[in-house]
Amino acid sequence: MPRRATKIVATLGPASSDPAILEQLIRAGVNVVRLNFSHGKAQDHIDRARMVREAAQRAGREVAIMADLQGPKIRVGKFAEGKVFLEPGQKFVLDAGRTELGDIDAVGLDYKSLPSEVKAGDVLLLNDGLIVIIVDAVKGDAVHTTVKLGGELSNNKGINKQGGGLTAPALTGKDMEDIRTAMSFQADYVAVSFPKNATDMEMARQLCNVAAAEYNHKPGLIAKIERAEAIPKLLEILLASDGIMVARGDLAVEVGNAVVPALQKRMIKLAREHDKFVITATQMMESMITNPVPTRAEVSDVANAVLDGTDAVMLSAETAAGKYPLETVIEMAKICLAAEGGEYVKLDADFTGKTFTRIDQSIAMGALFTAHHLGAKAIVAMTDSGSTALWMSRHLVHVPIYALTPRVASQRKMTMYRNVRPLLMSTSDDRDTALMDAEKHLKSRGIVQKGDVYAITCGEPMGAPGGTNMLKICRVE
Repeated sequence: MPRRATKIVATLGPASSDPAILEQLIRAGVNVVRLNFSHGKAQDHIDRARMVREAAQRAGREVAIMADLQGPKIRVGKFAEGKVFLEPGQKFVLDAGRTELGDIDAVGLDYKSLPSEVKAGDVLLLNDGLIVIIVDAVKGDAVHTTVKLGGELSNNKGINKQGGGLTAPALTGKDMEDIRTAMSFQADYVAVSFPKNATDMEMARQLCNVAAAEYNHKPGLIAKIERAEAIPKLLEILLASDGIMVARGDLAVEVGNAVVPALQKRMIKLAREHDKFVITATQMMESMITNPVPTRAEVSDVANAVLDGTDAVMLSAETAAGKYPLETVIEMAKICLAAEGGEYVKLDADFTGKTFTRIDQSIAMGALFTAHHLGAKAIVAMTDSGSTALWMSRHLVHVPIYALTPRVASQRKMTMYRNVRPLLMSTSDDRDTALMDAEKHLKSRGIVQKGDVYAITCGEPMGAPGGTNMLKICRVE
């Protein structure tokens, strides 16, 4: 079976919480499992994380766990009847002071600061932009509006302001509790919702590192780019994170649908240039929530993200609550593989005018270049932290990269990186023994056989992190 380079992130939910189904999803190609902290209690997530680890073990694959924080709840309150139907032209009040349940005229707010952050003329979008209301006036705690685009509004639906500008902090009290929960089961990644700047990410990292210290663990941090304010600060947010998520839902509501595809391309390019990974998310296979086959447009959407160089494509409701979680993963894997077959490798152009000041980075680039031009069967990185494999994976090359690491935490983290297959292998302190062990490991898995050429990188002395300083080209005897 051909090897897929693009990784698949799948969200766990009622449709995928049966251990047997989860195991099937992992076997079908899920690399990262997302736990959505917007739903469920702490114990639910702890139980699900254990279930993921057990299912991965049964499937004989290692997967990463991503804890996705809820972030600030900029939402309407609840309605007496659960929902109302808003008609265009009608008046509707968002009232931060309201304690009783909502009705057709008014509803309370989870987000009490809204009245101080909007003014007459502002456009508010409810329920992912399906309902549009215009602010007429703000009187005390009450935001008086006129409905422009009507529809059904139900309990706790989200509020966005066109063009951005709602200042809710990225990390709430609940998020801080959730970070502690996620670190108790050593989540490999923590995704931060609605960060506005680098400070939000630095604060999240500090909280994660403190909560994870007793487990001797350090999670990777993912910034979800979903606020208009995040776009001008994109580079600083990126540099403060390990990776970013192109969260196209809220982002589209704030900046407009039409702007998002070009932004997606820009974000993927920027992430790869700065040695960060990137996940493309939201509605990728949306129709498969209810249908057993994707639309042509969805196929094209997934394929274009792959051709742009995304590390991972993400499924949300499709695997969490859809009717066809397994079929969705199988279809997505097929689309990724087909798109990768059409990629154009421009490695020589990638290196033109580039200078590498670090020895370990230069070795990584040398391995890529040599393996590509020799038509090698594999590139092998013996890596402690996974950095060498990450650098290699930032460049498009059709030679598969195998990362051999003695640390299971590094192995799990690397499941996110494009074109990297991480394998667990304890490493000898003797270089020649370690290289021989690596070749045996590759042969036993059928990755290389007699006559094959592969490139291998490692560091001397062996086992010192950040010390990759050797590249060897080997032919299997």
